[in-house]
Amino acid sequence: MGAGVAAAAADAPQPGDAAASSPAASPVLGPDEQVGWVTQGEWSRRWWEWALSFSNDISPVADRTGAQCGNRQAGDVFFLAGTYGTARTVRTCRVPADKYLFFPLINYVVKQAPGWNPSCADVTALAGRMTDGVAMLVLEVDGVRYAGLERHRQLSPECFNAYARYPGGARAFPAASNGYYVMLKPLARGRHTINFGGALPDMSQAVSYTLIVD
Repeated sequence: MGAGVAAAAADAPQPGDAAASSPAASPVLGPDEQVGWVTQGEWSRRWWEWALSFSNDISPVADRTGAQCGNRQAGDVFFLAGTYGTARTVRTCRVPADKYLFFPLINYVVKQAPGWNPSCADVTALAGRMTDGVAMLVLEVDGVRYAGLERHRQLSPECFNAYARYPGGARAFPAASNGYYVMLKPLARGRHTINFGGALPDMSQAVSYTLIVD
């Protein structure tokens, strides 16, 4: 994931990771399908408000093991975090049954910062430019790889306060996000593996989760 105007990178997926199949019983929702009457573009905004609501010591994004994955989760959709840094991130996470899973293959947010006071149009345009030219998108669920991921591009439907959920009333407005996200149907109880990531000209990420659904 990328934030501000500086890219955050992780291990780039390898070319062979792009080969994929799409079985009839796919757990992947189409990019236009809603959950709880909410579009996936709106879920992408909510994902960023969640991801940016933590100090680094309890952040699911900064977490290298998955120990923080359950922090501030609520409702029918469970967010999985992307990652900071340059290394592939491997996590184990316990997820309640009957939860949809929403996560970024690769994404970017642009937000107001001290000394820079952009318009909503400015941050929206820059978020779009930063996520143009995708070179690789990867999704593998329980050993099955999925294609057609370029259709899953989502942008925040309107500008927002990136720190809306950060304790203490912090504010970063306007902010806008863009990127490639996946919404998975609730997985059966038990152990599952998800590998996902993506590569843009200026950043990449690669994340592996072992999920324990109970």
